[in-house]
Amino acid sequence: MLVALDGDWGGDGDKDTQQRRYATDGVEPSHSDTSTTTWRMMALAGTVVVAVWSGDAAVVALVVIAAAVICRSWLLALLLVAVAVGGLVRSEQSWASLEPDQLGSYRGWVRMVDDPQPYPSSTRVIVEIEGERFEIWSRGRAQQLRVGEWRGGEWIAMDGERVQLDEERAGRVAWQHVVGEFELEWASDVDAGGPVARASNRVRASIERASSALPGDDASLFRGLVVGDDRDQPREMIDRFRASGLSHLTAVSGQNVSFLLAAAGPMLRRLRPWMRWAVTIALIAWFVALTRYEPSIVRAGAMAGLSTTAFLLGRDRAPVRILAVAVTGLVLIDPLLVRSVGFWLSVGATLGVSAVGPWLAVRFDRIDHTGIFSLPLGVTLGAQIGVMVPAVLVFGRLPLVSIPANLLAVPVAGMVMLYGMPAGLVAGWIPVTAPVLMFPARLGTRWVDTVASLGSRLEPDPPVQFVGWGIVAVAVVVLLVMTRNTADTHGDLPADR
Repeated sequence: MLVALDGDWGGDGDKDTQQRRYATDGVEPSHSDTSTTTWRMMALAGTVVVAVWSGDAAVVALVVIAAAVICRSWLLALLLVAVAVGGLVRSEQSWASLEPDQLGSYRGWVRMVDDPQPYPSSTRVIVEIEGERFEIWSRGRAQQLRVGEWRGGEWIAMDGERVQLDEERAGRVAWQHVVGEFELEWASDVDAGGPVARASNRVRASIERASSALPGDDASLFRGLVVGDDRDQPREMIDRFRASGLSHLTAVSGQNVSFLLAAAGPMLRRLRPWMRWAVTIALIAWFVALTRYEPSIVRAGAMAGLSTTAFLLGRDRAPVRILAVAVTGLVLIDPLLVRSVGFWLSVGATLGVSAVGPWLAVRFDRIDHTGIFSLPLGVTLGAQIGVMVPAVLVFGRLPLVSIPANLLAVPVAGMVMLYGMPAGLVAGWIPVTAPVLMFPARLGTRWVDTVASLGSRLEPDPPVQFVGWGIVAVAVVVLLVMTRNTADTHGDLPADR
């Protein structure tokens, strides 16, 4: 969302809905001060990321010096040094923690960290044993069926062997804090876990029961959209969503937090400021736990918490600045997040939507006076620009059809997310209502899946794909040049506002 996650509120507490507003709107601080502060916060975030990723003091020193010279601030230089040292120390500690303290046989209770992840010939689970995480690969039909019944947060009595991971595998699962493999011999009793785990699993079970009213792949897509439960999504579905640039819809994403707070908005607005803040923070924390601490949700939850805290204190809530603070804090708390592709896709998309999207939308608005297409097109292009680097580096492609596919699918997917949680809970608790309550969700998921199917079929292969992106880039530049002739004499506001 381009405005702050809890809306753009007036001084008397009423939501301002009189005119279309972008994240670029704002008047309190001067434009130059706002831009300078934002760049400094981004410099802090970039320095922490470089420090954690490289672990090289010489590289970090060059980054600190360059940032300090560009920003011309001794105070910033001191802050950069502080976060750089903190990043280096935390990085070293985190990598050291991936060395298992104990290996060998173990018999006792282990905690499920996440839900089982089914693969064609095996099922993977992550468990916590004496404070360390191990992965289990279950093979064989009988064992897979048994393991598939377990849920995150539960405690299972197990017996097996803890073994070291090879270097390549250890690097691939480092972001999940996995330190080794647990070769399971047998498992017996199951305990439901603590209050948070029990509550989360009840909600997820209710959503799962409600989704049974949907046919085929629509059920698994619905669960992925609403609570991030992508266990049963077939490979064909995942492939077509990736090929059409809609892979962010097959599992829970940061925008789910926005929709959750939007749904809770009428209730939250009735509370006094401090109570509203406390309930909002609790709601965010509950949803982060419900979705199994997915990196994109953790990022969105951190931003939402910062935004609602800034609103309570009457501070500015520029999205780009909040993103920079969130990245800085999260990477210092958990340096291994820098190894998560999902985290960087989420950060890139948020940066593109918050900074590039509004900037483009304001310019498109000068041509599209109705405002119907300027904002969606600007946001979509901004998101694609934001995820371009991680998408190309990791997946080796950036689908050309992702622009129209996102324009067509994301609004409907958003409605499914917004409607799916309350409807799914009621339908799960009162099964007789499921066919009626889940019918809108059925239409929505079918639409989203149809867009993904058409997109995957229409996506051209290289080099046509590259030519297509070149044409899109030229078209955008031409539009931007055309808008210069109709520019407001007051100029544009900074993109972070």
